[in-house]
Amino acid sequence: MPTLKTAEPGSFSTIMGIGAYRAENLVTNDDIAGPINSSDEWIRQRTGIITRRRASKDVGVLDMCEEAALEAIASSGLKPEDIGGIIISTVTFEYFTPSAAAALTDRLGTGHIPAWDISAACAGYCYGIGQADALVRSGAMDNVLVIGAEKLSEVIDPEDRSISFILGDGAGAVVVSSSDEPGISKTVWGSKGENWSTIRMTESLYDVRDDRDTPFPTLRQDGPTVFRWAVWDGAEVAKEALAESGIEASDLAAFIPHQANMRIIDELAKQLKLPEHVVIARDIADNGNTSSASIPLATERLLREQPELSGGFALQIGFGAGLVFGAQVIRLP
Repeated sequence: MPTLKTAEPGSFSTIMGIGAYRAENLVTNDDIAGPINSSDEWIRQRTGIITRRRASKDVGVLDMCEEAALEAIASSGLKPEDIGGIIISTVTFEYFTPSAAAALTDRLGTGHIPAWDISAACAGYCYGIGQADALVRSGAMDNVLVIGAEKLSEVIDPEDRSISFILGDGAGAVVVSSSDEPGISKTVWGSKGENWSTIRMTESLYDVRDDRDTPFPTLRQDGPTVFRWAVWDGAEVAKEALAESGIEASDLAAFIPHQANMRIIDELAKQLKLPEHVVIARDIADNGNTSSASIPLATERLLREQPELSGGFALQIGFGAGLVFGAQVIRLP
């Protein structure tokens, strides 16, 4: 098997364990088609989504993080006190501050370790992996918990036809640990700030504060623009991540893109000319678009349903609001 190239030869990181929280409420296309004057057929053809999962009112982002984190720590063979830092990617935590990660240290019993949130939307998980990889390879930490978690059902307008019918809730977590061999390649990441408003909130929270008649902010997107960017720019980012990893597409066991839209996933796979043996994650069909949670959730499902993929290489790429992107090749835990 080929070896991944890393930026710092001799100091390596890898993903040791993975965990998931899948929201309890299954929402069908028929359940949400009425307010957007649509149908099950239209939603399936446009997005590939059949169902999405959404959390109950009494389940928050932190609750989802906790469950996914405990599963990831257990599957890595570690204990909470072995974790040296926590990174949570989320854009839907209920508070500006303090961070969800800081609160999670108390829930998990990790002790007084560094903990912080990042806001990189659908690329946030890949950003978190990039940060954790650097921290472990530098020797700053031996084990870093990385979580992508979203409760997007709280920030949708049921009558919006641009994005509301796509979104779901969930959390996925992994533990990135020091390793004798490379398990995470160099991260390829960046942003296209000139397209900052392509995926956006309708209002700022200060607008709501200053004008009681202003509706609560919800998500919107310019669908055609996002689609073209995700496919064409995304394919180039994915190709660059492969090149940086030192392996070929034929060496991959899986391709795990952000679960944004089934048509985007299919077009990316086509652009990359992936061999038939490469398994493509399609978790979006059943769980919808969960933003920063989508890649770890899709990874957990692949490994649960096809455990023979464990130990193989996977190309993962996230892209979303900002517009931000991140990608790397990992060895599957």
